[in-house]
Amino acid sequence: MLHDTAARVIAVAGLALLPALGPAHGASAEAASPPRADGPSTAVRLDYHVPQGTTLEAGDPLWFSVRGMPPGWDTVEITSPALVEPITLTPLEKGSTESVQTNKAGTEHRIRPGLRPGVYPATATSHGRTLATTRLEVVAEGSAQISRFVIGPADAFPGTDVSAAVRPGSDVRLVLTDLRAAPGEDSVTVSSPVFDAPVTLTTGSPDDPGCKCDDGGTVYAGHARLRDDVPEGRYAVTALSHHGRETTNRQLTVTGKPVPHGPSRTAVATAAATAAALAFAAVLAWRRRSRRSAPGR
Repeated sequence: MLHDTAARVIAVAGLALLPALGPAHGASAEAASPPRADGPSTAVRLDYHVPQGTTLEAGDPLWFSVRGMPPGWDTVEITSPALVEPITLTPLEKGSTESVQTNKAGTEHRIRPGLRPGVYPATATSHGRTLATTRLEVVAEGSAQISRFVIGPADAFPGTDVSAAVRPGSDVRLVLTDLRAAPGEDSVTVSSPVFDAPVTLTTGSPDDPGCKCDDGGTVYAGHARLRDDVPEGRYAVTALSHHGRETTNRQLTVTGKPVPHGPSRTAVATAAATAAALAFAAVLAWRRRSRRSAPGR
């Protein structure tokens, strides 16, 4: 379960409070009340927080917290087959219901490297009693995490969730944000039946709108023109990223009459070059005729 708020980073006597590096995930244990010595307590909630975005990859660090602990508690141990080693939580301060995750030298508070994607249980215990459980959802290493992939009119601010409807033949801006961009990947490719050819989106593009909603992610942006003969309807738009290993699909709505356009710059340049070539050929032909008809020839 996601939460809209996350804790701030606080260091206290060598202990680090759960940092605000991503939304919290977790669940309260299902149990009868009052708590049994061998069963979980309904009053305690176990959450985990990830470095960025909302997913965990093999090898990722993570932070746990517990809420609803009774007064006088002293230590909670988190165990899971997905973890490199158990993780210990202690009160933020004496009598506090907030927890901190101890970070002793040499400890590894992370998902096991090479772990297969899947859902793994995590359990919070204290002095042999189960307090709460949750599930760790682990995705494959190197997975994309696209937080935004939208298309809209080139002269309008792109949306953050859904692409705007566009007319055939219109100029559009494309924005894609990856919270887990592949190292060294400066561009991604977008293809769709609405384009004559695949469109390349790049980092540092002037089409990047600079939206706060993209904070923490790598932004790829670019522009293109839709085909003017596209019938009204919904079309698939596919981004190929992570050096060709990841595909992300969205839908684009095309509606309305085609946007009228004058001749393209390429067409104008081609026509001008053709006219110049024809004029040059005419001059040459006139000179040849003039030489043949000159007196004495």
